[in-house]
Formats: sequence, C-alpha cells, structure tokens
Amino acid sequence: MSQEVKENKMGVLPEGRLLLSMSLPMMVSMLVQALYNIADSMFVSRIQDNKAAFNAVSLAFPLQTLLIAIAAGTGVGVNALISRALGEKNQKRVNAVAANGVFVYFVSYVVVAILGFIVVRPFYNWQTGNQIVRELGVSYLTIVMVASFGIFGQFIFERMLQATGRTFFTMISQGIGAIINIILDPLLIFGVGIFPELGIKGAAYATVFGQIIAAFIAFIYNQKKNPDISLSFKGFKPDGGIIGEIYIIGVPSIIMQSIGSIMTAGMNRILGQFSEDAVNVFAAYFKLQSFFFMPVFGLNNGIIPIVSYNYGAKKKKRMINTMKFGYLIAFIFTTIGFALFMIIPDKLLLMVFDATPGMLEIGVPALRIIAVHYLIAWYCIVTGTLFQAVGSAIYSMLVSIARQLVVLLPAAYILSKIGGVSLIWWCFPIAELMSLAITTVCLFLVKKKKLDQI
Repeated sequence: MSQEVKENKMGVLPEGRLLLSMSLPMMVSMLVQALYNIADSMFVSRIQDNKAAFNAVSLAFPLQTLLIAIAAGTGVGVNALISRALGEKNQKRVNAVAANGVFVYFVSYVVVAILGFIVVRPFYNWQTGNQIVRELGVSYLTIVMVASFGIFGQFIFERMLQATGRTFFTMISQGIGAIINIILDPLLIFGVGIFPELGIKGAAYATVFGQIIAAFIAFIYNQKKNPDISLSFKGFKPDGGIIGEIYIIGVPSIIMQSIGSIMTAGMNRILGQFSEDAVNVFAAYFKLQSFFFMPVFGLNNGIIPIVSYNYGAKKKKRMINTMKFGYLIAFIFTTIGFALFMIIPDKLLLMVFDATPGMLEIGVPALRIIAVHYLIAWYCIVTGTLFQAVGSAIYSMLVSIARQLVVLLPAAYILSKIGGVSLIWWCFPIAELMSLAITTVCLFLVKKKKLDQI
C-alpha cells in the first residue's frame, strides 16, 4: 500500500503563479548557463591563433551535445516519473525512482568516460584535416568527457529538485557552477596570477570544475531541503521495471537531442567544404541562440513536472492552463531573438566572438535568414514538452527526426549545391515549417488518445 503524502503545490497553486515560481529560477539559471557557454567561446576566440582554437571548440559541439543528450534525456524520464508518483501520492515509488535514477546516471557516466578515451581522436580526424585544430580539439574534448561525472551528477540531483517543485535550489546550484566556470575561464586559459596558462585545456578544466561544484551543491540541497524524496541505497537493487520506465520516457528525448548532435556534425561537414569561417559562423549561431532557447528549455523543465503531476491527478484544466502560459512565455523569448538577429547580427558576432571579416561576411546574412524560424519554433518546442509530460515522448522524437535528419540536413546539402554557403541557411526555416505541420498532427493524436480520456 502506498504511503500517503500531503498535496504538493503543483496540484493547488494558481497555474500562472505556479509556472512562474517553478520556471523563473530555471530560466534564470539557463540564462547563466548560456552566458558561460558564450564566455567559453569568447575567451577561446581570443587565444593566439584564435581561429584554430575557436574552430576546435566548435567541432567539439556534436559530442558535447551527445553527452548532454544522455544526461538531459534520462532526466526527463526521472523527472516525469517522480512527479507522477507524487501526484498519485505514492511515496515509496518516489524514493525508488530517485534511487534507480542515480544508478542509471552512474552507469551513463562510466560509458561516456570510456568513450572519451576511444572516440575523440577519430572524431576529429573525420571532421578536419587541420592538424593544429585536431590536437587542440582532442585535448579539450577528452577532458570534458572523461571528467563528465560532474555534469551527470548535476543533472540527476537538479532533476530531483525540479520534480518536487524546488526549482529555486536548482537556480542556485546551476548559477554557482556557471559563475565558477566564467571566473576560471580567463584565469586558466591565459594564466593569471598563481594559475598556469593552459590555453584551450584551461577552458575544459573550468567547465568540468564548475559542473562538479554544481553537482555537489544540488546533492546537498536534496539531502537537506527536499523532504519529498528520501534517497537511500541501503539494500538497494536496480529495479528493471523502473529503469525501463525511465528510458521509455527518456530515450525519445535522448534520441531527439542526439539527433541534434548528428545534425551539427553533418552541418560542419557541409560547411567545411567552403571554409573554416563558415563552420565558425554556425558554431557562433548556436552559442548566440542559447540566450533565447535556453530560457525556453528552462520553462519546459517547469512545465513537465506540473503537467505530469496534474496528469497523474487527473486535473485536465490545470494542464491546459499551464500550457497556455508556457506558449506565451516561449513566444516572447523567441520573438526577442528574432528581432535582435535581424537588427544587430554584425554587433553580436563582432562583440562576442571577435569575428574575423570572413565570419562577418558570411554570418550577418546567415543570422538573419536563420532567425525566420524563431517565429514558429516556440510552438513546436512547448508542444513537445506536453508529449513528454504525458508519456507520449515518442511523438517528440518523431518530430525531431523528421525536422533535423529528414528535412534540415538534406535541404542544407541541396541548397549548398544550388547556391553555395549563402543559401544553406534557409534549411532552418524550411525544416521548421515541416516541424509545425507534424507537431500539430501529433498534438491532435495526444488530445484524442490521452487528454480527452481524463
């Protein structure tokens, strides 16, 4: 028999106030995360022979995306199951999901660390023939992957806090980790005071050290400030059923974000045929767009536990109202991004990345073209969150596969042959239009099969 627990705030607070209270801390922390992602590239771009160093970090992005995909996707499963169990008032299951979540994160880290020794050099050999870029990239990415226990620990313990509505603490852990990263970047890259000059390795060490500190802080908050979860490994045995449920929900999200890794690697190959400047523009775009999409992802992290909880509690109206507020907030952020990319693309590239004339020539029209898809993306992203929250994450995966592999990459390749590098960027708006159509069809199916049954 399940142990009774009191009603969580996700089932009683007004939806708008609840979403803001849960999402704002995560949105702020995601903005800080975006800032330190920018800071990494900003400082690296100012290393002597900055073009090679920046290119090396740019080419690391697909494998870094894969690492984050595993951590974040698994977290979606853990988050949704904990929130649902809370909605069902089943405390024993809440604790079991948490313990098995920690176990699968540990196993995931071990796999990624082993891959860090095996695949990094072949990966760079495949992407570039520039020996300097290869060596810089291998030294950077090996450190990031082998020491990734910090980011895996950060994800699992922050997801526990998010699942129980304690997002303020995740803001603190992420914020402190990001600030440490930003502070250490120039100290370790350029060698300031007592710190050694490590170049691109310094950027990697700053990143992983910030992640380790964030993970430790999130763990302490779970132990001291999260009474909804009692994490214990006394007599623990992995539960295949729970682990399977985590991955039924999480694997589609892992695949979705891993597809982003494949797309990025493919785009790097297509753009690399033209110049390193074209590859660097693409990397710069991804860093800049994080200022507008990372807060939306933080918003999503607030939406998932609220919708999951109220889905488990069969409170349909609260689910719908939460989604409406989510759509509005996401629209505001992507519209701001659209406006800035249209009005000041040159200033963004020059001020942030010390862009070369070659980067500016390619990058200014590229950012303006890519920005068109921001006018649609808000709807597709937030709707995908609904699919995950109600256990239909397979739809999110299908939309992502269709968008990035079936449409975006082939369109980029065809456009590169038709009009060269200047035409490639239209693959983003083209792919987003397709995503809009498929997302709407999937939303209709979820409504019919799940929402209408509540």
